Amino acid sequence: MPGSYLRQSVRALRRLAARPHVLFGGVYGAVLASSMVAALSEQGETAAADRFTSAQWLLVTAVASALAHGYAHLIALRGDRTHHGVRAGVRMLLSEWPLVAATVPTLLLLLGAAWGWWLSEGVEYVVFAVNVVLLFAWGLLAARAAGRTWASALRIGMVDALLGLVVVVANAIIK
Repeated sequence: MPGSYLRQSVRALRRLAARPHVLFGGVYGAVLASSMVAALSEQGETAAADRFTSAQWLLVTAVASALAHGYAHLIALRGDRTHHGVRAGVRMLLSEWPLVAATVPTLLLLLGAAWGWWLSEGVEYVVFAVNVVLLFAWGLLAARAAGRTWASALRIGMVDALLGLVVVVANAIIK
């Protein structure tokens, strides 16, 4: 019986993670986190206090981005001429949680460096590696949810990770 409950929980979690807004938020949050760390690290500051400041800026930016996306969706829905109400508006804003949640691994890495759990210098490379792996995982999950074979899903995940890496590098160069 406990094994059955665990399998059902894993399936429910997989279905939740495969929803388009969760996939969107996960990918956007991972790219946002890497881009923010690249932009903040470009200044060459690697002290623990700088990593704490970077974590704060990342959290503020993630929340602001999530609110901006929720707000844009709310305004766009007004175009369907249906009154959605305040509760629907609040739900729309709160539905952007995956974007903020996707920045948590980066936040933990930056905070760990700030608190001296590991070296502060070079943590941005670990952040990039973790986020590229996350982009691979999101691509793999989306492909599997779409019914692709494992081989096809692995290839799609690799391409998604490489595309994410290109986007992050382009953002870093632009900023």
